This record gives sequence, C-alpha cells and structure tokens, in this order.
Amino acid sequence: MSTALGISAALLAAMSFAAGGVLQQRAAARTTDVEALSVGFVASLLRQRLWLCGVALAIASYGLQMLALALQPLTVVQPLLVTEVIVAVPLSARLAGHRLRAREFAGLLLVAGGVAATLWGAAPHGQAGGHGTPSRWLFAVVAVLLAVALLRSAARGRSAVARARLYSGAAALLFALAAAMLVVTVDGLAGSGVGVFCGPAPYGVAAAEVAGMVFIQSAFQAGPLAVAMPVVNWAQPLVAVALGIGVLGESVLTDAGHLGALAIGALGALVGIVVLDGSPRVRAMHAGCDPAPRPAATELVRNVGVPVCALAA
Repeated sequence: MSTALGISAALLAAMSFAAGGVLQQRAAARTTDVEALSVGFVASLLRQRLWLCGVALAIASYGLQMLALALQPLTVVQPLLVTEVIVAVPLSARLAGHRLRAREFAGLLLVAGGVAATLWGAAPHGQAGGHGTPSRWLFAVVAVLLAVALLRSAARGRSAVARARLYSGAAALLFALAAAMLVVTVDGLAGSGVGVFCGPAPYGVAAAEVAGMVFIQSAFQAGPLAVAMPVVNWAQPLVAVALGIGVLGESVLTDAGHLGALAIGALGALVGIVVLDGSPRVRAMHAGCDPAPRPAATELVRNVGVPVCALAA
C-alpha cells in the first residue's frame, strides 16, 4: 500500500509541477513590456493571477514530493518526477496553438529517460563528510555565483531561444545549490530544532530559490517551455549530485552498471535537448511567434488550470 501511495504521490507531484510550469511560462511570456531579471519584471508577475496559480501548483508539488519521499527512497521518487517534462511541454505547445511531431516527442523521451537513468546511476547515499566545511561551502557558493554571472553575461544580445537556454542553466545551478543547503537545513531542524536558523543554511536556501525563480521566469519570458524545462531537468540533478559529493561528502555507487547508466543517461538527455533546440516547431513556439490562443486552448486554461489551482491553493 505504501509503495503504491508513494509512487502515486510522486507522479501527482510531477503533474502538478508540470501544470504549474505551463501556467508560469504563459504568464511570463506575456510580460514583454519589462526587462528580464529586473524588479519590474518580478512585480509584473506578482500582479498576474495566472502566474500566482502556477506558483500555487508548484508549492502543492513540493508537498506531494515530501509525501512521496516519506514512503519511497529518493532513487525511486526522483526518476518519476522527471515525467513532468513529458506532460508540460506538449501541454504548453497545445495552449500556444502548436502541435508537436515525432521529432519533438523523441527529444522529450530522451530527456526524461536520460535524466531518470542518470539519477539511478548516481544513486548518492550517505554523508561521510557531514554537512561540509566552511571552506568547501565558500568554494561551492563562489563557483555557482560566478557561473551564474557568466551565463547571464553570455545571454546579452543573444536570440530569444539562446537566452532561454542560458537563463535556464543559471536557474538549474541555483536550484541545485538550494537543494544542497536544504539537506543541511532539514538535518539541522531534526537535530537542534529552531537553532538551525542561527546558521546561514536556511537563508541560503531562500536566497538561492528566489534567485533561481527569477532566472527561470526570465527563461520562460524569452523562450518556450520546450527549451527551458529540459535544461533545468538535466543540469539541476547533475549539479546537485556534484555538490553532494564535493561539499556534503556523499558517495555514489561506482560499479560498472551504475557508472554506465550515469554516463549514458547524461549523454542521452543532452542529445534530447539538442534535438529539441534544433526543432523548427520548438523555435516557433517562443513568445514572439506564438499565434493567438485558440478558443479550445482558452477553454482549457479556464476549465482545467483555474480549478486545479483553486484546489491546490
């Protein structure tokens, strides 16, 4: 019973996050009168009910993930969460009045299958190094912030799709850093209770999550979900595993089967991203080329998105 409930919770979490991502992307793509990564951009999003609905669904997804993780191991839950991309991208395309073909679905399956194989192959476990030393954390934070700054700089003057890809990469780095700090925060709550708030970890989680959210919304403004979400799904777990090993002292299984799955999965997901990026249909989906919403798409948002959001809230 617990197995079925845990798997169901993980799949529902993926569906909720997918629906939330679609609504956030639709809202961000309409916010074209302000510059990405600006205070005005964030303020404009906060005034949109559609975007707030998407955030509510994302929050509901996190709750379902916690339930799933309470019933099933991380190695079971994480690959199931990757199914979000298979749902979110076709739904986003449908609402924008586009129809995906075999090439796009092949790319999505490569991304989802590749990430799932990567997560299974990495299978991080244990914390031989505890919560990491201050010097390791300082190096990790500086490295992530430097990489984010380089990605932001590289995005200037690039095409909409290129900006979406680079902003998504920056968001993935920040979300991975937040995930690593969340491990320290959760363990601290279990050990010292509210005393954990005397340390930097909880505030680091909040700062990294907020910054990551701004970058991913900027990616949603610049390009289609088919560009942004696969990049995050591919890069975030890889960086999170690297931080777990390098900072927290986690270890991974090093037998040939797991290492092979990790390498093949990471390469397969990357190939899927390249396939999607090179698709003319995906490139035509960015905000500047979106056709006027069809009545059916409008009805879908009204009859499905809003009620689901109301339930999640």
